[in-house]
Amino acid sequence: QVQLVESGGGLVQTGGSLRLSCAASTRTFSRYQMGWFRQAPGKEREFVTAINWNGDSTYYADSVKGRFTISRDNAKNAVYLQMNNLKPEDTAVYYCAAEPWGTNLRVGPDEYDYWGQGTQVTVSS
Repeated sequence: QVQLVESGGGLVQTGGSLRLSCAASTRTFSRYQMGWFRQAPGKEREFVTAINWNGDSTYYADSVKGRFTISRDNAKNAVYLQMNNLKPEDTAVYYCAAEPWGTNLRVGPDEYDYWGQGTQVTVSS
């Protein structure tokens, strides 16, 4: 069982930056690939980015490529999402997710077993 807690959300103006953190309560954090998803009001949860167990493989949705960066620190049991050049359409609740093992990065919400409670990101125009 893995518990995930996100933090770092908030209100930012267009063009601004935020850094989200996700702390995992597990002794085997390095066994998990991690993902970030987001859900805007009235929309389905959508994939943002994912990272493999040691951080040497990442994948991004086209909508955030070049603006967002995922990273992880296995010594701290944490994964991060650096978001730059934010746009109003980035407004959503952001969730981190974990899935044990797996060699291919997973992009579907159904492919992750563990989820955090989410953190709100609001980008004003």
